[in-house]
Amino acid sequence: MSRSSRFAGAPKRQRGLGLVTAVFLLVVLAGLAAALVSLFTVQQASSGLDVLGARTYQAARAGIEWGLYQQLRAQPPSTDCFASPTTFRLPQSGSLAALTVTVTCAAAAGNALGNTTNRWTVTATACNEPGAGGCPNASPSPDYVQRRLQAELN
Repeated sequence: MSRSSRFAGAPKRQRGLGLVTAVFLLVVLAGLAAALVSLFTVQQASSGLDVLGARTYQAARAGIEWGLYQQLRAQPPSTDCFASPTTFRLPQSGSLAALTVTVTCAAAAGNALGNTTNRWTVTATACNEPGAGGCPNASPSPDYVQRRLQAELN
C-alpha cells in the first residue's frame, strides 16, 4: 500500500466538522442576541415607568397645592373642608396630561400639639389609570403608577 493511498481517506472523515461548528456558533450568537434584546426591552419599560412615577409624584404635589388653596381661600376660614373628594384630570397640554388626581380633606378639632385650633388633613392621590371613583384604582394593570401625598394645615 502506498503512502498516498493510506492518507487519502483521512480528510473525508473530517468533512462537516466546520459546518457543525458554524451552526453551533450561530445558535449561541442568536441566543445571546435574543437575551440582549429582551434585557433592552425590560430596561426601556422600567425606565418609562420610572419617568411616569416622577410625573405622578408631581401631579400629587399639584393636587396638594390645589387642596390647600381651596381650604385657605374660604372666607372666613371655615371649620369644614372643601367638597371632598374631588377628582380631576390634569390639563391636556402639559407633560402631566395622562394623569388623574383625587384630593380629599378631613377636618379635626385640635392639632398634633394638643391645641384647640382646627386642623385639616389634605390628601392627594395621583395615578395614571383611575378607577370609577378616581384614584386609587382597586384593580390596576401592571403598568399602574400611583403616588399619594398628605399635608396637614393648622
